[in-house]
Amino acid sequence: MVDEPLVPSAPSEESKRSSAELVLADAIAQGLHRHRNAAGNEATAINKPAKPAIFSSPDIVTSFDLPDAPARDETSVLRTHFPAAPSLVPLVADKPVAEQPVGGRASEVLGAANVGVLFVNLGAPVAAKSSVILRFLKEAFSDPRVIENGSSFWKPTFFRKMAVNCLVLPVRAWRGVPSYRKIWNQDKHELPLTTITRSQAEKLTGIFEPLGKHLIVDWAMRYAEPSIATRLSALIASGCDRILVVPLYPQCSSLTTATICDEVCRFFIGLNRQPALRIMRAYYDDPHYIELLASSLKAGLKKFSFEPDVILASYPDISKKYLRSGDPYASQCATTIQLLRNYLKVDEKKLMMTYHSRFGHASWLEPATIKTVKALAKRGVKSLAVVLPGFSGDGLETLQQVTLEAARVFKRNGGENFAAVPSLNDSEQGILLITRLAMRELESWV
Repeated sequence: MVDEPLVPSAPSEESKRSSAELVLADAIAQGLHRHRNAAGNEATAINKPAKPAIFSSPDIVTSFDLPDAPARDETSVLRTHFPAAPSLVPLVADKPVAEQPVGGRASEVLGAANVGVLFVNLGAPVAAKSSVILRFLKEAFSDPRVIENGSSFWKPTFFRKMAVNCLVLPVRAWRGVPSYRKIWNQDKHELPLTTITRSQAEKLTGIFEPLGKHLIVDWAMRYAEPSIATRLSALIASGCDRILVVPLYPQCSSLTTATICDEVCRFFIGLNRQPALRIMRAYYDDPHYIELLASSLKAGLKKFSFEPDVILASYPDISKKYLRSGDPYASQCATTIQLLRNYLKVDEKKLMMTYHSRFGHASWLEPATIKTVKALAKRGVKSLAVVLPGFSGDGLETLQQVTLEAARVFKRNGGENFAAVPSLNDSEQGILLITRLAMRELESWV
């Protein structure tokens, strides 16, 4: 006869916290530990992360790991935020759910359906060839949100399709080949954004693994492969009756989060039996994101051999017509930067906000990054640093259009020192932030 674990007669005040949150916190701690061991890293303190993968961000000091504090393992770090988290307790198969030990997972007893978490990024061509890039661009520019009704020329008519598909996009694809080749990941034969997004999902899979096989993590791209539809189909085929979609953008825009939602809903329209759906909200003003962004910037600046006179926070640009139709992007970008200024205790002259990556002749948000970089150099600014708060991972825009192009313009016009702080990418601190955000949305589901 097997002894059954004793059930506490009365839970303490600490154990009255959300059981899902507490169990998940302990699971994350165990997942971090197991993932680190699997990677062969002997470090146990979170402020000594494993050597980052290609294009990963540098070591970052955050409130999860104070500079003067002694080394702590992942469990103690997470218990800073979840102090009452119990250890995972084995469940007893023949006992009612109400009598399970504290820390048990009801889904293991009830045989509940799976929960899916789908991380979604913009996408990237699968090869640095003009034909492949053209196919990627055609998919993106066939999205009604990318070119909304503006002048009559750009309305979805025969002439617009002819102009875009036969002239504009082929030229853009041909010109884009050198840029993509410069940042091509030779080891994995793919672009950095694909490498980073896959790594983010894989690391979250390891972190959530202690929760059980009923929690399934996957990733997709809005454009190119793997598509949102194919990965949603795979999650449903795996038995997921609840799906959390995580757009990997701090700020929300018609061109990012909204178009992801469109594609998800298009897929759901064809289903007679639809899973429950949650879409993670933008985290542009999340205190932990602001703190992590500030810590990332400070850590990046310490690695430079110079002290920047000015720091540029550069965001992808969008047409002003989106703002007139209610797009919150510009205001959310401004909120992030103002919160970052407040945290760093600097003014708008030290930390400026600009926009990069323009296409066409629309009326764009101002000021433009390249024009600002040129003006600062001519004004006598000798040292400049750039941070990119609009991305969770480095893609073509960050690695080519900002890091390389802006550096060239700055030095050509009299500047001397230029450097860009990488995005959080799949760094340990970036993964911890995404984990925390996902935990918030998964409440009551796990």
